[in-house]
Amino acid sequence: MGSGVKSWVLVEFVTVFQGETAITVDDKGRVAIPTAYRESVMGECANRLVITYNPFESGCLWLFPQAEWERVRDQVNALSSVKAVHRALQMKLVGAAALVEPDSAVRILLPASQRSAAGIEKKAVLLGMGNKFELWSEQAHLAKIRQTIGEDEISDDMADLRL
Repeated sequence: MGSGVKSWVLVEFVTVFQGETAITVDDKGRVAIPTAYRESVMGECANRLVITYNPFESGCLWLFPQAEWERVRDQVNALSSVKAVHRALQMKLVGAAALVEPDSAVRILLPASQRSAAGIEKKAVLLGMGNKFELWSEQAHLAKIRQTIGEDEISDDMADLRL
């Protein structure tokens, strides 16, 4: 063992977030982490989350555990900035990313600029989406949920699902 060689172990994110929770945004722009997720956020996420824009859906922010965020960030930053669409993705994801840590009451402060851009006011919906959370304005979430998936939109991968 005295060789002086250090070995590193890659720690993968293993918690899977799922479920829908209606939440309230307080007057200071804070939201409480739902009870079902608190242990995972405090333990496996080391109380460190990163919030940023969802570049594909308006009215929604993404909230990543920091380790998962770093993986996503590195992939996005590896894209060539020569293409305008890559720069737009880098701006919306990496440029706007903010580290948030729950306070003693297990609340996180949502950046005012992100709340405003997503239209998140007093009521919001938090969705556990596997490796991250989506934080939706109540209105945008209702509009999205009310949309059905049409037959002509079903991809080959979706057609193979046994639902």
